[in-house]
Amino acid sequence: MAKVHKSANVVIIGQGGIVGASVAHHLIERGWDNIIGIDKSGIPTDIGSTGHASDFCFNTMHDQITIFTTRYSIDFFEKRGRYARIGGIEVARKGDDERMRELERRVSSGRAFGNRVEMITAKRVKELMPLVEEDVIQGGLWDPDAGLVIPRSQVVAGEMIRDAEETGKLETLANTPCTGLDIENGRIKGVHTTRGTIETNHVVVCAGLWGRLIAAMAGEDLPVMPVDHPLTFFGPFNEFAGTGKEIRYPLLRDQGNSAYLRDTGDPKTTEGGQIEWGYYEEKAPRLVHPRDLLEKEEARLSPSQRDLEMEQVIEPLERAMELTPILGELGYNEKHSFNGLLQVTADGGPSIGESPDVRGLWYGVSVWIKDGPGTGKLIADWMTDGRTEFDHHSIDYARYYPIQKTEPFIYDRCYETAFKIYNPPVHNREPYSKGRNLRCSPFYLREKELGGYFMEIAGWERAHGYASNEETLLAKHANRVPERLNEWDARHFWRVSNAEHLELSENVGMINLSHFAVYDVSGRDAERLMEYVSSSKVAGDTAVGKGVYTNFLDDTGGVLADLTVLRLAEDRFRVIDGADAGHRDMTYLRRMTQDKEWSVFVEDRTDHFGCIGVWGPNARESLKKLADDPAGLDPENFPFAASRDFTLRGVPVKGFRISYVGEQGWELHFPLAYGLALWDMFREVGIAPIGIETYANSRRLEKSLRLQNADLLTEYNLVEAGLARPKVKAADFHGKAAYLKQRERSQQPAMLCTLTVTDSVDKDGVTRFPLGNCPIVDPRNDDVLIDSLGRRSYTTSLAYGPSVGKTIALGYLPKDYCEEGRQLEIEYFNQKFPVEVAAVGMKGLYDPTNERMRS
Repeated sequence: MAKVHKSANVVIIGQGGIVGASVAHHLIERGWDNIIGIDKSGIPTDIGSTGHASDFCFNTMHDQITIFTTRYSIDFFEKRGRYARIGGIEVARKGDDERMRELERRVSSGRAFGNRVEMITAKRVKELMPLVEEDVIQGGLWDPDAGLVIPRSQVVAGEMIRDAEETGKLETLANTPCTGLDIENGRIKGVHTTRGTIETNHVVVCAGLWGRLIAAMAGEDLPVMPVDHPLTFFGPFNEFAGTGKEIRYPLLRDQGNSAYLRDTGDPKTTEGGQIEWGYYEEKAPRLVHPRDLLEKEEARLSPSQRDLEMEQVIEPLERAMELTPILGELGYNEKHSFNGLLQVTADGGPSIGESPDVRGLWYGVSVWIKDGPGTGKLIADWMTDGRTEFDHHSIDYARYYPIQKTEPFIYDRCYETAFKIYNPPVHNREPYSKGRNLRCSPFYLREKELGGYFMEIAGWERAHGYASNEETLLAKHANRVPERLNEWDARHFWRVSNAEHLELSENVGMINLSHFAVYDVSGRDAERLMEYVSSSKVAGDTAVGKGVYTNFLDDTGGVLADLTVLRLAEDRFRVIDGADAGHRDMTYLRRMTQDKEWSVFVEDRTDHFGCIGVWGPNARESLKKLADDPAGLDPENFPFAASRDFTLRGVPVKGFRISYVGEQGWELHFPLAYGLALWDMFREVGIAPIGIETYANSRRLEKSLRLQNADLLTEYNLVEAGLARPKVKAADFHGKAAYLKQRERSQQPAMLCTLTVTDSVDKDGVTRFPLGNCPIVDPRNDDVLIDSLGRRSYTTSLAYGPSVGKTIALGYLPKDYCEEGRQLEIEYFNQKFPVEVAAVGMKGLYDPTNERMRS
């Protein structure tokens, strides 16, 4: 084979699959050229998941970005004449009420994010899908947009690649594996292949099952794992002989049995004359590391198709025959059946976006067929514009911390994700049982002794409440803490949390905030960097010791980050950030430093410091009992929003007088080694332990405080989010031009409003406590609210507020609905609940004048 030495604007590794083909198509559409696509085998692929995928599309997820990528992909396939919009059904069997409720929840999520799913009766299921035994089910969900990529996604990938080649902007090299990456000073410079080197500044890894192996060449890993997916075929099924169709009946998902079924149409079509039945292993998923995949010449079918033993699926198959008896009437096509490898991930989301460590190295890995073209568009837009149509935090590869990219963590989390692909329904607050106890505060054992109810974020263990408070605080406040009688509403919630919430208004409590992401920014250009990325003034004449709440904006003025900056010195700043967003925001700072060629050092100090928040009307007096200079905590010596170093019985702390809970107090930051001593002395003076639930949810919403990646998104600007300051700082900052134009509008297209539920009783007479993203509806016509820019209204945050005795929601409303007292509805589990607009913009329901926190 002839050696080549080429240069390209972009190299796509894994050109033959649906993702690689979609990336090439959309990059060319956005104006890119001189693209070289390589693949270790054929183009289109004959070894990857695209080569054997079932190729059907359902759009019944619970998140914005996935519903977008699936909807876009469906339309994309259809425009190319390669989609059969045959519809799809998801059923709930009799006795499986949890699945029935999940279908109702999916209908509401669909309304929130713009699909067209609806509930249908068992009778209607039978009419649409005659193969179903009506007596076995209680009802179903109908997705009119579900369907099948025809004749195969492999064919569509080939056509896209052909079209791209015909433009002269894509060159492909089949049977050309990547053997290494050239990386210089943290930037991609080239790709080594078996046929030579390709010089490039941009690489997109679309290698699917082999993606981790390419990542390893850059010294990193992707939190994804291939897993066996049994695909079985039964026939002959000649019902549609002579139709020429690839499929005739709607798709059928029996997710309570972790399975699906479809016909393969006319016997003369690609895989016709059969019934395909697929299953996702619920009990013992069979994962395989990509380094253990067979080579093409070693595999009976292909490296992504492994042998299937009937014993692996016999139990769920027998259950499937109860629902669709035809499976027991047809012959089993053993030769055609196999275990198809697909990818699962450590958190349910794919790995997409630029590497946090290697500039110009991009990933598009762990993407299913139904999201392929949509993902191609996201990557192309992201590479071209630096942003995507919808906030991409949930898919951004930079979201992962180093501990989440270790091999044991990846295996454990992917194993757990694998047996939840279809069943059981995954709760909004569903915790992982694996990959736990990795990052713990220095007083973690004390919290365990108190009966902490732990959940996890970014590897950190966080107690949401404490059993030790149940006999004291819960008993004290029981008449103001309602019981949650609906199991879903109560799952992963502890009633004592609401009692702890109320105690903060009467006394004093401490909250473990050691999960905060902390990074120090220093160097010759540190002041320049921080002032440029921050919408608020954090440098310039900002005094050393002052803390400033600020945001980062993108080019269009969309809100990228929400954090606090402490000025430690003229050329040194400390960023205090949420754990969920911390690694992405730190990566953003490092990238900006590189792009501007500034002399700045961004150092992760998260594991160096802990934090405890001490708040409540007695916070100052309690801390004075421990302070070596009690008078230093008085308001005249320690004003609100100030940061000071002081000691408590000799233990050094950096106190930041700020409040996320609406009460007087401080965030106390300290070197981790002192954490246990501080915890014990706080307990000694009677400061009660309070769980993070109070801080992160109930108190936050009573104060109408915003949360990044929930209420603050790149689709919305600071004015719409209610975070615009009276004046815009004089210094330039990223996104300023767009932000100034947004401020000039006489009225914003939408505003983030606070809503309260006025009647929480459902159709069964049970008081509900909604959570998640619920569509916001106009009760006059039952339409979901949509603003002038096409953005749909849904609850971005939702929690019960014990101080005000109401369920509180935040949500963006179109300008014509931004009126206090306006009556609307939210939809939860396919039921409507009336809500009232309590505030437009940022206005707390609890202590709206902020007197308590400033006292």
